[in-house]
Amino acid sequence: MSDISVAIADDHQLVRAGFASLLDAEPVQASGGEELLEKLAATPVDVVLMDIRMPGGDGLWATEAIAADPGLGHVRVVLVTTFGLDEYIVRAVRAGASGFLLKDTEPVDLIRAVRVVAEGEALLSPEVTKYLLSRMSLGLRAEPAKHLDVLTQREREVLALVGQGLSNDEIAGRLVLSPLTAKTHVSRIMTKTAARDRVHLVVLAYESGLVSPGWLRDQ
Repeated sequence: MSDISVAIADDHQLVRAGFASLLDAEPVQASGGEELLEKLAATPVDVVLMDIRMPGGDGLWATEAIAADPGLGHVRVVLVTTFGLDEYIVRAVRAGASGFLLKDTEPVDLIRAVRVVAEGEALLSPEVTKYLLSRMSLGLRAEPAKHLDVLTQREREVLALVGQGLSNDEIAGRLVLSPLTAKTHVSRIMTKTAARDRVHLVVLAYESGLVSPGWLRDQ
């Protein structure tokens, strides 16, 4: 994957070596969040694969630090964990994580994940998405109204469909638009709401009430 630069943060050297081998790359490597940030300051990358639970600055802390640093605004974080429904998923998404993977992920899925997030998309399994949104329905909602005020009616319709998990092509078909127009709408919504990627658009659609809890039961 010479076209995409990667960093791997995990306190187990064998895990780092295994991921590096699967990606056929020579990534930046770190054993903790503090070490990772020091190395990213000298060698920025496109994608970080990061364990959630590490000494020396855990993955959640490091994700928040990356998202808060304007110099690392292009860096996308994928958290890799042994826990399919980790209790910190909601905080991680809010912090700026672009996706989640399990450590036993198939090699082809790991490679796909790196490419997906490098292209600015988001990576959440259906199970993680359901868990995230169900947790938010239990009192973890923010106050998103101010974000929606800047959207047109058409953009709100598009956001609602993004929140239901539709791709740009599917949104285009549903609203009788060209795929390019649908993509443009999504890009404008991300700019107006300062969303990092589609994960955060899903969260915003749910928080705002554009997507109701009921859609989860049909997935």
